Amino acid sequence: MRRLVSLCLLILSLLCASAFAADAPAAPAIAASAASAPAGTSGAAMISTATAAPTAAVSAPVPNKGDTAWMMVSTLLVILMTIPGLALFYGGLVRSKNMLSVLMQVFVTFSLIIVLWFLYGYSVAFTEGNAVFGGFDRLLMKGIWDHAAGTFANAATFSKGVVIPEIVFAAFQATFAAITCTLIVGAFAERAKFSAVLAFMVLWFTFSYLPIAHMVWFWQGPDAYTGKAVVDTLNAKAGLIWQWGALDFAGGTVVHINAAIAGLVGAFMIGKRIGYGREAMAPHSLTLTMVGAALLWVGWFGFNAGSALEANGTAGLAFINTLVAAAGAVLTWSLGEALHKGKASMLGAASGAVAGLVAITPAAGNVGMGGALVMGLVAGFAGLWGVTGLKRLLGADDSLDVFGVHGVCGILGALLTGVFNSPSLGGPGYVADWVTASVVTAADYSIAAQVWTQAKAVGLTIVWSGVVSLIAYKIVDVLIGLRVTEEEEREGLDISSHGETAYSR
Repeated sequence: MRRLVSLCLLILSLLCASAFAADAPAAPAIAASAASAPAGTSGAAMISTATAAPTAAVSAPVPNKGDTAWMMVSTLLVILMTIPGLALFYGGLVRSKNMLSVLMQVFVTFSLIIVLWFLYGYSVAFTEGNAVFGGFDRLLMKGIWDHAAGTFANAATFSKGVVIPEIVFAAFQATFAAITCTLIVGAFAERAKFSAVLAFMVLWFTFSYLPIAHMVWFWQGPDAYTGKAVVDTLNAKAGLIWQWGALDFAGGTVVHINAAIAGLVGAFMIGKRIGYGREAMAPHSLTLTMVGAALLWVGWFGFNAGSALEANGTAGLAFINTLVAAAGAVLTWSLGEALHKGKASMLGAASGAVAGLVAITPAAGNVGMGGALVMGLVAGFAGLWGVTGLKRLLGADDSLDVFGVHGVCGILGALLTGVFNSPSLGGPGYVADWVTASVVTAADYSIAAQVWTQAKAVGLTIVWSGVVSLIAYKIVDVLIGLRVTEEEEREGLDISSHGETAYSR
């Protein structure tokens, strides 16, 4: 733990020195964060940031109070889905002797990532750099607010001339980064050192989450596309996966696949729990798990619908798609269990809801309602297979089935987004020309081409996260050690790591 604290203090001092050493003020970054929108709006297949400040000759757009309020509510909803939602969902699934350890890992990881986001994360993800990494114009949120003048920088949305306060966008995206890292915790629950978890999160957040977020979601914003002469130049400044044209409305690649791969690698490297496959390791409170799943479902409306960045029809489409996909997955997961085991379980129903929510995340504003329902129905069966058949094939002790649900359904959702985005299947299509904000026609939409683009984005995310995770775990193992001792694991991490228990004896 001392080494971890020393490392964190060193990083903090270097970042502060870098931020305050810059003489020139940074250009206000104009960011955005979702992907596509139906015809009639300007949202499209990618996610974005723009850095062009308005000229003196053109009056700067003013944020709409309704859009701003919706984004603040959405941010609160994502916090709700993490703490307490995810924490309770995970906590109920472990044995009672490890309940508090899981709550602590989720709660403290969330807090750690929020701080790192403020220090450097937002800048690396959402300012201009290269196709993989952003820059450092926003270290310590520099330039996002002029306290002397009382003015705020604005962030682009997906409509020309429509902005929101950048400080609100930054807060919204901070919650995405934080929940992504907390998802990983479930894969190695009940046996990882608390200090090792935090050290890993620092490394993985910096070298996996931030570059993938930049590759998928950074671009110059719709207002920068003033004419065909600038299109190629602006596209070249965007993130690599954005340049490919991959659709990811709210984080199928950035959040779910990214975290799932990190979790799976961790499950292999840390090893199986003592007694795994021989001793009973049943969830200690499915009641808490159901409460957590319900909070996740509620919070997910902010996660998905908020990614439209405006209180508009695209947000409404993402909202109803989130509702129907999760409901469909609950039914098919329960049906699959009933057919396979003879009984449908509460754990299965709760897991089905999460499976549907994961699958619809990249597609939320990118598909029609029919497509969302189909995706949810398929996700229920796919997630059930992921935590049963696939888990046995892999042979890893993924404690809370992070890969089985988030990995399998995240990949499924990303690929099917390319199918159901098609206007011929009721999807909104994507913006084919940002100069005119015109949407691709059904005749010009190629499902095969878009699915291939989606597959490339999925493949890159898997490889990137896998390599970074492997290196990060190895570094932490050498410096700190990944796993608690056998005695500590048998006693339970609540007592051995935190000196307290979840329940009085």
